[in-house]
Amino acid sequence: MKKCHQLLASSTLVLSLVFQSTAYAQLDEIVVTAQKREQSIQDVPVALTAVKSDYIESRNITNIQSLSSLAPNLKIENTPGNTTAAQISIRGGVTINPALTWEPTVGIYLNGSYIGKTQGSIFDVADIERLEVLRGPQGTLYGRNTLAGAVNIISAKPTEETNGKLKVGIGNYNSRLAKASVNFGQLGPIRAKVSGLIETRDGFVNGVDNPFPGVLAAGTLSSEELQSLNKKSFLVALSSDINENISLDYTFDYSKADNDPTFSQIVTVSPGNIFDPTSPAYVGFPGAPGQFFGFPLDLYVNADRQETFTTDGELLEESDVQGHNLTATFKTGFGDIKSITAFRKTDWSDALDLDGSPLPLAHTQRISEYDSFSQEIQLSGGADRINYVAGLYYFEDDGYTENPQFFFGGANVFDSQYGFTTEAYAAYGQIDITLNEQFSITGGLRYTDEAKTIERSNISVAPLDIGGGIVLPAGTPLIPVGTKGKTSFDNLSPQITLNYKASEDVNLYAKYAKGFKSGGFNGEAGTVVETLRPYDSEIVDSFEIGAKTRFWDGRAQLNAAAFFNDHTDMQLSVFTAQGAAASDVRNAGGAEIKGFEIEGLFQLSEQFLLRANYGRLSTKYTEFIDAGVDERDNRAFPHAPKYTYSAGFDWDALQTGFGTVSISADINHTAKYFTYPFSITQTDPQTAFNSRAEARTLVDGRIALSNIPIANNEVELSVWGKNIFDKEYIANFIDFGPGFGGLTNGYFGAPATYGITLGINF
Repeated sequence: MKKCHQLLASSTLVLSLVFQSTAYAQLDEIVVTAQKREQSIQDVPVALTAVKSDYIESRNITNIQSLSSLAPNLKIENTPGNTTAAQISIRGGVTINPALTWEPTVGIYLNGSYIGKTQGSIFDVADIERLEVLRGPQGTLYGRNTLAGAVNIISAKPTEETNGKLKVGIGNYNSRLAKASVNFGQLGPIRAKVSGLIETRDGFVNGVDNPFPGVLAAGTLSSEELQSLNKKSFLVALSSDINENISLDYTFDYSKADNDPTFSQIVTVSPGNIFDPTSPAYVGFPGAPGQFFGFPLDLYVNADRQETFTTDGELLEESDVQGHNLTATFKTGFGDIKSITAFRKTDWSDALDLDGSPLPLAHTQRISEYDSFSQEIQLSGGADRINYVAGLYYFEDDGYTENPQFFFGGANVFDSQYGFTTEAYAAYGQIDITLNEQFSITGGLRYTDEAKTIERSNISVAPLDIGGGIVLPAGTPLIPVGTKGKTSFDNLSPQITLNYKASEDVNLYAKYAKGFKSGGFNGEAGTVVETLRPYDSEIVDSFEIGAKTRFWDGRAQLNAAAFFNDHTDMQLSVFTAQGAAASDVRNAGGAEIKGFEIEGLFQLSEQFLLRANYGRLSTKYTEFIDAGVDERDNRAFPHAPKYTYSAGFDWDALQTGFGTVSISADINHTAKYFTYPFSITQTDPQTAFNSRAEARTLVDGRIALSNIPIANNEVELSVWGKNIFDKEYIANFIDFGPGFGGLTNGYFGAPATYGITLGINF
């Protein structure tokens, strides 16, 4: 770390020397809607990162999966085994479990409408105009489940001009890409635009026959490859100005993925347990040399990233996401009235071989349906020294998951199902008052009232041995059909910000905000009592100071923030692997997270733009009650690396008669992090170190020849690479714990990928 700080210091010195010798070139202004109205990013007293379409296009960003390097203290991972569900962590706030009954900690918004769940949250948008990442609680203007922050995705609107763009590409692993967008211009009273994307790729891991023929319980190979892509999406956008005071914007987005899931690779099993051949409890049951009558899972353990696999269970991942959004804007003498109506539907399913071997040990499925509807009425305006936003909000959703599970060769088979509903109302308001040329104050308040229900059943399909010589007959209801519960929550979230404009280029702010993550029921609970006992809402009191600055004649932008978050009733999911693959929910009691962030943009010349950010976190539990004992000093903080940093540049390196040669590169570093809130005492049976991800540094790059003049069109040819140095790293884990032989699965990040694309604007 000392060397890192020395490197940053020396880089700053070199940077200042470069500035003194480069040509004048100002940074472009980025306009955002983080506070429900258009503002320059430097005028918004919020820790906020935003990028526009040129950055998005150059990095081929079509979903949230590629955003980890965008902002400090932001980390995005696939959930274990999946390619279309996300774990988004901002400032240490995260939802680990992707089950539909869990609420996200980071809110995702597409064109102002809320994306309710993490299952299916990695969907493609073919034409993104702008991305915004808001860090810290956004409870006043955005509401529930933005306790850690929010991600805004804004798609490109149709224009009056007729134009279009097309991009095609190929790459390793037989990847294929086709992406197009067409503006049809003004068609009578309507402007129309259609965008589409198709992307396919072979899997990173290939199926092979069982390498141990003496294992008699091994099944036949169930899949030819894993972690493949087969996805398509399209977006229809319509806009109309009814008159000078009324406008309508409608979008329909559709995204479908039929992928092979990621490989559940066995990286460890615990010593002295059922998969340890030196243990008297070993279930491998060896016979003649090389022959096994039981489940010798230890034969398939490998901590290094594998390019082949052998599994016997069904493997699939399918995601079908669609949404309608209608925004009507009415300009009046007292402000703009905006109506945002949204309906979203997700059909999502997966089948995973969680033991990662040809043995019939742990096979699960989730077949999920989810619908949501929201309606928001918003008023925004201003006069003299006052700007205001106020609104009413309604949200409802319902979902259902069938979760069949099969363990130990059919000795344990469960028909697990759960469903839920939510109905929420909210009213909010925020006002900005400019006191004088330097001082302003912002105050906001949001009230939320919501009701939730749960419906749960879990039937033991096969006879179940519960120990002590007791065997339950097949068909025994562990949780009977018809088990139902309901509960309600309400919350009042205030926010106040003091803003001091020290100069034209320096804004300082101090902010207090309360965040609210909804409580609910645990759909994966293992007992009736656990099912019907709701877990509490999680609350955070956040204190933040920040500075937003521009200097060197507008060529540099440097923003910094320091924060302290006090969490109450922090929600944590603990996977138990007892009986059915159940999870317990813990309101940990309390936690404190503090840290700081710094991010900068530097226009070193008209041709060279440098960006960098650094985030630091310090986390601790103030209370963690588990089985009546306060374990605050003996529990890991999940998905909260102590520091992250990234840097990148865009350089128009050479102007030629054939076009412009551009080079871009990005480096992204994430410190080591735990993935579960398990014990940090390494002698405990289930220690957090079994599922700790090590530090990693990833490098991406791109070289393009752009502005190639062909038939009055702009053509671009580019060569790109991701994870160029082929860093092998585990991004996520499942730790089954001592109840399942200490089996721990590792989910490796993508290997080096590279390709070539050809694009044309017409």
